[in-house]
Amino acid sequence: MHGLSEEFLKMGVPHNKVIALLHTPSSSGLNTLVIITSVMVVICMESAGILAGPMLRRVDTESVAIWVATDCPVEVNAAIYCLDTLIQFDTDTKTTSIRAGHRLFIHLVQVHGQFPTETLLGYDLLFRVGKNIVTLASLGLIHDNEDSITYDGLPYPSFFIPASAAPTFLYASCRKFHGKGDDALVAADALLHRETKNLAARPCALFLTGDQIYADDVADPLFPVIRTVAEHYIGKEDLWQFDLRLRGEPFSSSLTQVNGRQFITERFCRFTSGNASNHLLTFGEYAAMYLLSWSPSMWAGVYLPTFDELVREGDLYLYYPDDHGELERCRVRFEEQAGQLLQAIGSLHRIRRLFANVPTYMIFDDHDVTDDWNLSADWRSAVLASPLGKHVIANGLCAYWAFQGWGNEPQRFGEGFLQSMCSHFDGFIADSTSYKVWANRLWSFNGWQFVAPTTPAALFLDTRTMRQFEDEPKPVKVGRMYKESVQTPRLIGTSGWKVTARTLLKSRWTRGDPLIIVSPTPLYGLGLIESVLHSYVYPLRTLGFPIHEVLDFEAWKYNGRGFTDFIGQLFHWSLSRCIILSGDVHYASGVRSRLTSKREVLDILQFTSSPSHNMSFSGVWGKLMKMAIWGNARRRVKKTIYRYCDVGFSIRNGGKAIDCPKDAKWQEALRYLEMQGGAIVETENNIGLVTVGETGIRHSLLQMVRGEMKEIRFEDIEASPV
Repeated sequence: MHGLSEEFLKMGVPHNKVIALLHTPSSSGLNTLVIITSVMVVICMESAGILAGPMLRRVDTESVAIWVATDCPVEVNAAIYCLDTLIQFDTDTKTTSIRAGHRLFIHLVQVHGQFPTETLLGYDLLFRVGKNIVTLASLGLIHDNEDSITYDGLPYPSFFIPASAAPTFLYASCRKFHGKGDDALVAADALLHRETKNLAARPCALFLTGDQIYADDVADPLFPVIRTVAEHYIGKEDLWQFDLRLRGEPFSSSLTQVNGRQFITERFCRFTSGNASNHLLTFGEYAAMYLLSWSPSMWAGVYLPTFDELVREGDLYLYYPDDHGELERCRVRFEEQAGQLLQAIGSLHRIRRLFANVPTYMIFDDHDVTDDWNLSADWRSAVLASPLGKHVIANGLCAYWAFQGWGNEPQRFGEGFLQSMCSHFDGFIADSTSYKVWANRLWSFNGWQFVAPTTPAALFLDTRTMRQFEDEPKPVKVGRMYKESVQTPRLIGTSGWKVTARTLLKSRWTRGDPLIIVSPTPLYGLGLIESVLHSYVYPLRTLGFPIHEVLDFEAWKYNGRGFTDFIGQLFHWSLSRCIILSGDVHYASGVRSRLTSKREVLDILQFTSSPSHNMSFSGVWGKLMKMAIWGNARRRVKKTIYRYCDVGFSIRNGGKAIDCPKDAKWQEALRYLEMQGGAIVETENNIGLVTVGETGIRHSLLQMVRGEMKEIRFEDIEASPV
């Protein structure tokens, strides 16, 4: 036995695994040869472990989708169990695997069968390498410590399919890896841990409403790690194919240096993010950001460089290399971000456990690809005209598909789409026909929206690629100056609504049913912020200031036609109940509205949860904004706001209900919902929790405060008029 131990150690097996293997009971039937073979499988599978996942994705009574990424080619099968009896269901598994890089293999496992509702279910993944099978347990993911992906001592990660009329959902947005404060997704993990077997209180799904990564806002200490991971697992990508200037100095150096990409992204890609000094550009970098943001195993053996190491190796780009002040400012930023990253990395085992135990559905917003993505017609035209910019957007969308979009509704991506992706991953030449097919397919794809098979059904809107840019000018008055400016876009245009409606009607939802709508941007924002931007700040664009880019001037309200299109669609669907879940704006709130149009009446509830890990109201500016928000909020508590849309599609406050003109296209009465203590807005990190009952709806926010979960309750809402 001692000689066998030495052989294992020579093979590179960690000492703790040698001890575990050598103490396998003989009753297990394993002989020395089988043990050695199993160890070889473990070595293959654990060169970095499972790179990310397993992540539970689309789930209904007939199918369960599970996403997982590995570092070597394996066959993946799955088993589904009833956890009360540990009886395995009779199922058929179809796994689609793609090789997305030299050492990155992404698998979407779809398990088909008949699965009961209101029953705690569990799943196992079985990885076949040759004739050997490795399970989640043998990979060390199911055990009695905090790194386990199971709750409450269960033998498998768990989930359930609700049948009751009161399902509970989690929803969140804006998770920046190096964001300030505690990651609110950890609070969601704490809730699942507490309510593992209490299906009446356990969330049945998690909706991520946008900005799951920040491609344009990458921490300085993280940038070298991303580049290393990208090169090791995916491979190199020659960006100079798209802009030959990248082959010469200073760009060939600054491209790989921390803080070196702002000029490249602004001038060569034509992006407008003000935080793009470490912007993700290659598919490998986007993929690495997902892997590092989701998986603790990616950090095994990986460390963040120190600032002095960065300087010593020449890996820091400085605008003024001899300016000591700039160097020190970079040091302060680097060390602050390093502390934030270390805190985030320490929570990753809980994020992985959450994703493994709740069906998760995701839609993009801008930061998943780049800040200001499709902000205006000018932005889109400029980036399309830039070969490098067009390529980076395609990379971001490709990574979104591989890591987020694919699992939402797998059947939306047909054989042609998959073949195009796989062909591109095998290698590409910028001017080739296959490359152009790949890039154009991603830029023109109109199937990112989807319907989650929850009860009620949840329609996820694509408010980024289905925009309609207006040709008509908008009159603007700045002081005594009269000018015309371009209008803000409709977040979903006329053709986009047609595609969206077809998607909904092809699902199991039927007209008149209740519906949850996930809109990355809220239909109803906070009045102070939207009104000040619209009336006083945005007009500065006519004077040449790119204020729309600096302040992300995009909301449903800013385009009256777009807003009216949205509510017109809701009326057309004859919804018995309408709940809108949103994020994006870095504060949380709740709004109740009663809309009237042509004698039809529609009640809307909108809940906004943001950010999950990116508190923005800090510093002097943040404190001033907080004061303004709270002051505005106090004036709106218990107050009904009346407004209407005039014949010119301008949205106007009516003062009182009787002030609405007869030719108004619609009118509404809305009220902000109160939280505990009378507040109507929350700016700390949070994740939303919604329970949809037959007679009422409960909404609250979960937060982590000094290691403990905190819940902030909104007022309960009965199914009655405003």
